[in-house]
Amino acid sequence: MKYNFDEIVNRRGTYSIKWDGGELIKKMGLTDRYDEETIPLFTADMDLPVPQPLIDALHKTVDHRIFGYTVFPDEYFEAVQHWFKKRHDWEFQKEEIVYSPGTVHALNVAVRSLTQPGEAVIIQRPVYPPFTSSIEANHRTLLNNPLIVDDRGYYSIDFEDFEAKAKDEKTKMFILCNPHNPTGRVFNKDELKKLADICAENNVLIVADEIHGDIIRRNQTFIPIAKAAAEHADKIITFTAINKTFNVAGLHCTNVIIPNPELRKTFFGVMGMHLPSPFTVSALLAVYHEGEDWLEQLKEYIDGTMEWAVNFLAEKMPKVKVRIPEGTYVMWMDFSGYGLSPDEVHDRIYNKANVLLEDGKMFGDEGLHFQRICIPSPRPMIKEAFERIAREFEDLK
Repeated sequence: MKYNFDEIVNRRGTYSIKWDGGELIKKMGLTDRYDEETIPLFTADMDLPVPQPLIDALHKTVDHRIFGYTVFPDEYFEAVQHWFKKRHDWEFQKEEIVYSPGTVHALNVAVRSLTQPGEAVIIQRPVYPPFTSSIEANHRTLLNNPLIVDDRGYYSIDFEDFEAKAKDEKTKMFILCNPHNPTGRVFNKDELKKLADICAENNVLIVADEIHGDIIRRNQTFIPIAKAAAEHADKIITFTAINKTFNVAGLHCTNVIIPNPELRKTFFGVMGMHLPSPFTVSALLAVYHEGEDWLEQLKEYIDGTMEWAVNFLAEKMPKVKVRIPEGTYVMWMDFSGYGLSPDEVHDRIYNKANVLLEDGKMFGDEGLHFQRICIPSPRPMIKEAFERIAREFEDLK
Protein backbone atom coordinates (compact mmCIF):
# COMPACT_ATOMS: atom_id res chain seq x y z
CA MET A 1 0.00 0.00 0.00
CA LYS A 2 1.27 3.45 -0.91
CA TYR A 3 0.87 6.02 1.90
CA ASN A 4 0.32 9.73 1.28
CA PHE A 5 2.30 11.47 4.00
CA ASP A 6 1.63 14.87 2.43
CA GLU A 7 -1.98 14.60 3.57
CA ILE A 8 -2.72 17.13 6.33
CA VAL A 9 -4.97 15.57 8.96
CA ASN A 10 -6.73 18.06 11.23
CA ARG A 11 -5.85 16.97 14.79
CA ARG A 12 -7.64 19.76 16.61
CA GLY A 13 -10.41 18.49 18.84
CA THR A 14 -8.74 15.08 19.31
CA TYR A 15 -7.18 15.81 22.74
CA SER A 16 -3.74 16.18 21.15
CA ILE A 17 -1.23 17.88 23.42
CA LYS A 18 0.31 19.51 20.35
CA TRP A 19 -2.89 20.85 18.88
CA ASP A 20 -5.30 21.14 21.83
CA GLY A 21 -2.92 21.75 24.72
CA GLY A 22 -2.13 25.40 24.11
CA GLU A 23 -3.08 26.66 27.56
CA LEU A 24 -1.12 23.88 29.26
CA ILE A 25 1.87 24.56 27.03
CA LYS A 26 1.81 28.25 27.95
CA LYS A 27 1.55 27.42 31.65
CA MET A 28 4.60 25.17 31.27
CA GLY A 29 6.50 28.20 29.99
CA LEU A 30 7.29 26.77 26.55
CA THR A 31 5.76 29.75 24.76
CA ASP A 32 3.82 32.97 25.33
CA ARG A 33 1.80 32.62 22.15
CA TYR A 34 -0.42 29.75 21.12
CA ASP A 35 -3.46 30.25 18.90
CA GLU A 36 -5.24 28.75 15.92
CA GLU A 37 -2.41 29.79 13.60
CA THR A 38 0.36 28.18 15.64
CA ILE A 39 2.36 25.41 13.97
CA PRO A 40 3.46 23.14 16.86
CA LEU A 41 6.58 21.11 16.08
CA PHE A 42 7.90 20.80 19.61
CA THR A 43 7.15 17.25 20.64
CA ALA A 44 8.18 13.87 19.24
CA ASP A 45 4.72 13.09 17.93
CA MET A 46 3.97 12.57 14.26
CA ASP A 47 1.20 14.33 12.38
CA LEU A 48 1.12 11.39 9.96
CA PRO A 49 -1.49 8.61 9.72
CA VAL A 50 -0.46 5.24 11.15
CA PRO A 51 -0.20 1.98 9.14
CA GLN A 52 -3.47 0.65 7.76
CA PRO A 53 -3.02 -2.78 9.44
CA LEU A 54 -2.88 -0.95 12.77
CA ILE A 55 -6.10 0.91 12.02
CA ASP A 56 -7.77 -2.35 11.01
CA ALA A 57 -6.60 -4.08 14.20
CA LEU A 58 -7.90 -1.29 16.43
CA HIS A 59 -11.25 -1.30 14.63
CA LYS A 60 -11.47 -5.04 15.28
CA THR A 61 -10.78 -4.41 18.97
CA VAL A 62 -13.46 -1.71 19.10
CA ASP A 63 -15.96 -3.94 17.34
CA HIS A 64 -15.63 -6.48 20.13
CA ARG A 65 -17.39 -3.86 22.34
CA ILE A 66 -15.86 -4.95 25.67
CA PHE A 67 -12.64 -3.43 27.02
CA GLY A 68 -11.86 -5.26 30.25
CA TYR A 69 -8.65 -6.17 32.05
CA THR A 70 -6.14 -7.49 29.56
CA VAL A 71 -3.25 -9.95 29.70
CA PHE A 72 -0.25 -10.40 27.42
CA PRO A 73 -0.57 -13.39 25.09
CA ASP A 74 2.57 -15.32 24.19
CA GLU A 75 2.22 -13.87 20.71
CA TYR A 76 2.95 -10.41 22.13
CA PHE A 77 6.40 -11.38 23.41
CA GLU A 78 7.13 -13.45 20.31
CA ALA A 79 6.35 -10.43 18.13
CA VAL A 80 8.80 -8.27 20.10
CA GLN A 81 11.49 -10.94 19.81
CA HIS A 82 10.88 -11.44 16.09
CA TRP A 83 11.02 -7.71 15.33
CA PHE A 84 14.38 -7.16 16.96
CA LYS A 85 15.87 -10.32 15.52
CA LYS A 86 14.75 -9.43 12.01
CA ARG A 87 15.44 -5.69 12.10
CA HIS A 88 18.53 -5.52 14.30
CA ASP A 89 19.83 -9.10 14.60
CA TRP A 90 19.41 -8.87 18.38
CA GLU A 91 18.10 -11.83 20.34
CA PHE A 92 16.74 -12.01 23.88
CA GLN A 93 14.46 -14.30 25.85
CA LYS A 94 10.74 -13.89 26.43
CA GLU A 95 11.16 -13.67 30.21
CA GLU A 96 13.56 -10.74 29.79
CA ILE A 97 10.75 -8.50 28.46
CA VAL A 98 9.06 -6.27 31.04
CA TYR A 99 6.13 -4.08 29.98
CA SER A 100 5.98 -0.45 31.10
CA PRO A 101 3.22 2.07 30.32
CA GLY A 102 5.85 4.55 29.20
CA THR A 103 9.55 5.16 28.72
CA VAL A 104 9.82 8.12 31.12
CA HIS A 105 7.97 6.05 33.71
CA ALA A 106 10.43 3.18 33.18
CA LEU A 107 13.36 5.57 33.43
CA ASN A 108 12.22 6.85 36.82
CA VAL A 109 11.60 3.29 38.02
CA ALA A 110 15.12 2.28 36.96
CA VAL A 111 16.71 5.19 38.84
CA ARG A 112 14.63 4.59 41.99
CA SER A 113 15.02 0.82 42.03
CA LEU A 114 18.64 0.40 41.00
CA THR A 115 20.39 3.33 42.67
CA GLN A 116 20.23 4.89 46.12
CA PRO A 117 19.72 8.55 47.11
CA GLY A 118 22.97 10.42 46.79
CA GLU A 119 24.49 7.97 44.31
CA ALA A 120 25.54 9.34 40.94
CA VAL A 121 24.17 8.82 37.44
CA ILE A 122 25.97 9.82 34.23
CA ILE A 123 24.15 11.44 31.30
CA GLN A 124 25.45 13.03 28.10
CA ARG A 125 24.10 16.51 27.49
CA PRO A 126 22.57 18.01 25.49
CA VAL A 127 20.00 15.31 26.11
CA TYR A 128 16.27 14.64 26.48
CA PRO A 129 15.13 16.66 29.56
CA PRO A 130 13.51 13.75 31.50
CA PHE A 131 16.99 12.22 31.89
CA THR A 132 17.82 15.15 34.16
CA SER A 133 14.52 15.14 36.04
CA SER A 134 14.65 11.39 36.65
CA ILE A 135 17.93 11.91 38.48
CA GLU A 136 17.32 15.14 40.33
CA ALA A 137 13.69 14.50 41.31
CA ASN A 138 14.75 11.18 42.82
CA HIS A 139 17.57 12.81 44.82
CA ARG A 140 20.46 11.24 42.94
CA THR A 141 23.62 13.08 41.90
CA LEU A 142 23.83 14.09 38.24
CA LEU A 143 27.18 13.70 36.46
CA ASN A 144 27.28 15.27 33.02
CA ASN A 145 29.59 13.82 30.37
CA PRO A 146 28.91 16.46 27.71
CA LEU A 147 29.20 15.39 24.11
CA ILE A 148 31.91 17.09 22.07
CA VAL A 149 30.74 19.02 19.02
CA ASP A 150 33.02 20.03 16.15
CA ASP A 151 32.71 23.00 13.81
CA ARG A 152 30.51 20.93 11.47
CA GLY A 153 27.97 20.19 14.19
CA TYR A 154 29.06 16.56 14.57
CA TYR A 155 28.88 15.16 18.10
CA SER A 156 31.20 12.59 19.64
CA ILE A 157 31.89 11.14 23.09
CA ASP A 158 34.51 12.49 25.49
CA PHE A 159 35.75 9.10 26.67
CA GLU A 160 38.42 10.49 28.95
CA ASP A 161 35.85 12.47 30.90
CA PHE A 162 33.39 9.55 30.79
CA GLU A 163 35.92 7.15 32.30
CA ALA A 164 36.87 9.61 35.02
CA LYS A 165 33.23 9.97 36.03
CA ALA A 166 32.61 6.21 35.83
CA LYS A 167 35.52 5.64 38.24
CA ASP A 168 33.89 7.84 40.89
CA GLU A 169 32.86 5.42 43.62
CA LYS A 170 29.46 7.14 43.86
CA THR A 171 28.67 6.42 40.20
CA LYS A 172 26.24 3.52 39.84
CA MET A 173 24.39 4.13 36.56
CA PHE A 174 24.85 5.52 33.07
CA ILE A 175 21.79 6.52 31.03
CA LEU A 176 22.55 6.21 27.32
CA CYS A 177 20.41 7.79 24.62
CA ASN A 178 20.94 6.05 21.27
CA PRO A 179 19.97 7.24 18.70
CA HIS A 180 20.76 10.40 20.60
CA ASN A 181 18.04 12.96 21.21
CA PRO A 182 18.47 15.80 20.21
CA THR A 183 21.80 15.56 18.34
CA GLY A 184 20.76 12.64 16.14
CA ARG A 185 23.96 10.64 16.56
CA VAL A 186 23.69 6.90 16.06
CA PHE A 187 26.66 5.59 18.01
CA ASN A 188 28.73 2.94 16.24
CA LYS A 189 29.80 -0.45 17.53
CA ASP A 190 33.22 0.71 18.67
CA GLU A 191 31.78 3.62 20.63
CA LEU A 192 29.14 1.43 22.27
CA LYS A 193 31.65 -1.30 23.11
CA LYS A 194 34.03 1.21 24.69
CA LEU A 195 31.23 2.72 26.81
CA ALA A 196 30.14 -0.73 27.95
CA ASP A 197 33.70 -1.84 28.75
CA ILE A 198 34.30 1.24 30.90
CA CYS A 199 31.01 0.71 32.74
CA ALA A 200 31.72 -2.98 33.30
CA GLU A 201 35.19 -2.23 34.67
CA ASN A 202 33.68 0.18 37.18
CA ASN A 203 30.50 -1.72 38.04
CA VAL A 204 28.27 0.94 36.48
CA LEU A 205 24.86 -0.23 35.25
CA ILE A 206 23.82 0.90 31.76
CA VAL A 207 20.24 1.98 31.10
CA ALA A 208 19.84 2.45 27.34
CA ASP A 209 16.99 4.48 25.87
CA GLU A 210 16.81 3.10 22.32
CA ILE A 211 13.24 4.01 21.44
CA HIS A 212 14.30 5.88 18.28
CA GLY A 213 16.30 2.89 17.04
CA ASP A 214 13.96 2.07 14.15
CA ILE A 215 14.09 5.58 12.71
CA ILE A 216 17.47 6.04 11.08
CA ARG A 217 18.69 7.49 7.80
CA ARG A 218 19.39 5.47 4.71
CA ASN A 219 22.84 3.88 4.79
CA GLN A 220 22.96 4.06 8.61
CA THR A 221 22.95 1.06 10.95
CA PHE A 222 21.56 1.06 14.47
CA ILE A 223 23.12 -1.45 16.87
CA PRO A 224 21.57 -2.07 20.30
CA ILE A 225 24.28 -1.69 22.94
CA ALA A 226 23.26 -5.06 24.43
CA LYS A 227 24.24 -6.60 21.10
CA ALA A 228 27.38 -4.50 20.58
CA ALA A 229 28.62 -5.51 24.04
CA ALA A 230 26.89 -8.86 24.48
CA GLU A 231 29.43 -9.99 27.06
CA HIS A 232 28.13 -7.24 29.37
CA ALA A 233 24.41 -7.79 28.66
CA ASP A 234 23.65 -8.73 32.27
CA LYS A 235 24.60 -5.17 33.23
CA ILE A 236 22.49 -3.50 30.55
CA ILE A 237 18.80 -2.55 30.62
CA THR A 238 17.25 -1.48 27.31
CA PHE A 239 14.12 0.55 26.66
CA THR A 240 12.33 -0.22 23.39
CA ALA A 241 8.94 0.98 22.19
CA ILE A 242 6.49 1.08 19.31
CA ASN A 243 5.53 4.61 20.37
CA LYS A 244 8.04 6.59 18.31
CA THR A 245 8.38 4.13 15.43
CA PHE A 246 4.67 3.88 14.66
CA ASN A 247 3.24 7.11 16.14
CA VAL A 248 1.26 5.50 18.96
CA ALA A 249 2.53 7.36 22.03
CA GLY A 250 -1.05 7.61 23.26
CA LEU A 251 -1.30 3.82 23.50
CA HIS A 252 1.50 3.54 26.09
CA CYS A 253 3.69 0.66 25.05
CA THR A 254 7.30 0.47 26.22
CA ASN A 255 9.09 -2.85 26.52
CA VAL A 256 12.09 -3.01 28.84
CA ILE A 257 14.65 -5.73 28.14
CA ILE A 258 16.37 -6.87 31.36
CA PRO A 259 18.52 -10.01 30.93
CA ASN A 260 19.72 -10.10 34.55
CA PRO A 261 17.03 -11.87 36.66
CA GLU A 262 18.01 -10.08 39.87
CA LEU A 263 17.86 -6.66 38.25
CA ARG A 264 14.58 -7.63 36.62
CA LYS A 265 13.10 -8.66 39.96
CA THR A 266 14.23 -5.44 41.62
CA PHE A 267 12.95 -3.27 38.77
CA PHE A 268 9.58 -5.02 38.68
CA GLY A 269 9.28 -4.86 42.46
CA VAL A 270 9.41 -1.07 42.40
CA MET A 271 7.34 -0.60 39.26
CA GLY A 272 4.61 -3.05 40.22
CA MET A 273 2.26 -4.80 37.85
CA HIS A 274 0.81 -2.82 34.96
CA LEU A 275 -1.80 -4.45 32.75
CA PRO A 276 -2.01 -3.30 29.14
CA SER A 277 -4.96 -1.85 27.31
CA PRO A 278 -6.44 -4.27 24.76
CA PHE A 279 -5.60 -1.57 22.21
CA THR A 280 -1.94 -1.73 23.23
CA VAL A 281 -1.74 -5.47 22.56
CA SER A 282 -3.62 -5.17 19.26
CA ALA A 283 -1.41 -2.29 18.17
CA LEU A 284 1.89 -4.02 18.87
CA LEU A 285 0.87 -7.22 17.13
CA ALA A 286 -0.33 -5.30 14.09
CA VAL A 287 2.73 -3.09 13.63
CA TYR A 288 5.35 -5.72 14.42
CA HIS A 289 3.69 -8.20 12.05
CA GLU A 290 2.55 -5.89 9.25
CA GLY A 291 4.10 -2.46 9.77
CA GLU A 292 7.43 -2.71 7.95
CA ASP A 293 6.21 -1.46 4.60
CA TRP A 294 4.78 1.68 6.21
CA LEU A 295 7.99 2.21 8.21
CA GLU A 296 10.20 2.04 5.14
CA GLN A 297 7.99 4.58 3.35
CA LEU A 298 8.04 6.79 6.44
CA LYS A 299 11.83 6.74 6.63
CA GLU A 300 12.10 7.73 2.98
CA TYR A 301 9.66 10.58 3.56
CA ILE A 302 11.50 11.86 6.64
CA ASP A 303 14.82 11.66 4.79
CA GLY A 304 13.33 13.75 2.00
CA THR A 305 11.98 16.34 4.42
CA MET A 306 15.33 16.64 6.16
CA GLU A 307 17.14 17.07 2.85
CA TRP A 308 14.69 19.81 1.89
CA ALA A 309 15.13 21.55 5.27
CA VAL A 310 18.93 21.54 5.13
CA ASN A 311 18.90 22.92 1.59
CA PHE A 312 16.33 25.57 2.53
CA LEU A 313 18.38 26.75 5.50
CA ALA A 314 21.56 26.84 3.44
CA GLU A 315 19.84 29.18 0.98
CA LYS A 316 17.59 31.26 3.21
CA MET A 317 19.25 31.11 6.64
CA PRO A 318 22.92 30.22 6.09
CA LYS A 319 23.85 31.44 9.55
CA VAL A 320 21.97 28.47 11.05
CA LYS A 321 24.29 25.51 11.53
CA VAL A 322 22.48 22.20 11.02
CA ARG A 323 23.21 18.74 9.68
CA ILE A 324 21.04 15.79 8.78
CA PRO A 325 20.99 13.55 11.86
CA GLU A 326 22.02 9.92 11.61
CA GLY A 327 18.84 8.89 13.41
CA THR A 328 15.61 10.14 15.05
CA TYR A 329 13.16 12.52 13.41
CA VAL A 330 14.43 15.64 15.16
CA MET A 331 16.78 18.31 13.85
CA TRP A 332 19.12 20.27 16.10
CA MET A 333 19.63 23.81 14.80
CA ASP A 334 22.39 26.14 16.03
CA PHE A 335 21.32 29.83 15.84
CA SER A 336 24.48 31.23 17.47
CA GLY A 337 25.65 32.64 14.11
CA TYR A 338 23.07 35.40 14.36
CA GLY A 339 24.66 36.91 17.45
CA LEU A 340 21.28 37.10 19.18
CA SER A 341 20.46 36.06 22.72
CA PRO A 342 18.48 32.83 23.13
CA ASP A 343 15.51 34.93 24.25
CA GLU A 344 15.66 37.03 21.08
CA VAL A 345 15.79 33.91 18.90
CA HIS A 346 12.86 32.48 20.86
CA ASP A 347 10.80 35.63 20.35
CA ARG A 348 11.33 35.68 16.60
CA ILE A 349 10.38 32.00 16.18
CA TYR A 350 7.69 31.41 18.80
CA ASN A 351 5.94 34.78 19.02
CA LYS A 352 6.50 36.40 15.62
CA ALA A 353 6.69 33.39 13.29
CA ASN A 354 4.17 31.57 15.51
CA VAL A 355 6.06 28.28 15.23
CA LEU A 356 6.46 26.25 18.41
CA LEU A 357 9.77 24.39 18.74
CA GLU A 358 11.81 23.47 21.83
CA ASP A 359 14.45 25.81 23.21
CA GLY A 360 17.83 24.12 23.35
CA LYS A 361 18.40 25.21 26.95
CA MET A 362 15.86 22.56 27.98
CA PHE A 363 18.48 19.97 27.02
CA GLY A 364 21.21 21.51 29.18
CA ASP A 365 23.55 24.49 28.97
CA GLU A 366 25.18 22.87 25.93
CA GLY A 367 22.00 23.62 23.98
CA LEU A 368 21.72 27.28 24.90
CA HIS A 369 21.78 28.68 21.35
CA PHE A 370 19.97 25.76 19.74
CA GLN A 371 16.42 24.93 18.75
CA ARG A 372 15.02 21.42 18.36
CA ILE A 373 12.41 20.82 15.70
CA CYS A 374 10.44 17.59 15.23
CA ILE A 375 9.79 17.13 11.53
CA PRO A 376 7.55 14.01 11.11
CA SER A 377 4.66 16.10 9.80
CA PRO A 378 3.32 16.61 6.28
CA ARG A 379 5.99 18.35 4.23
CA PRO A 380 3.71 21.28 3.27
CA MET A 381 3.35 22.04 6.99
CA ILE A 382 7.11 21.81 7.56
CA LYS A 383 7.77 24.07 4.59
CA GLU A 384 5.36 26.71 5.89
CA ALA A 385 7.00 26.59 9.33
CA PHE A 386 10.50 27.12 7.91
CA GLU A 387 9.31 29.87 5.58
CA ARG A 388 7.70 31.70 8.50
CA ILE A 389 10.89 31.42 10.54
CA ALA A 390 13.08 32.60 7.65
CA ARG A 391 10.98 35.73 7.17
CA GLU A 392 11.59 36.74 10.77
CA PHE A 393 15.37 36.60 10.28
CA GLU A 394 15.55 38.36 6.89
CA ASP A 395 16.76 41.59 8.50
CA LEU A 396 19.89 39.81 9.76
CA LYS A 397 21.23 38.50 6.46
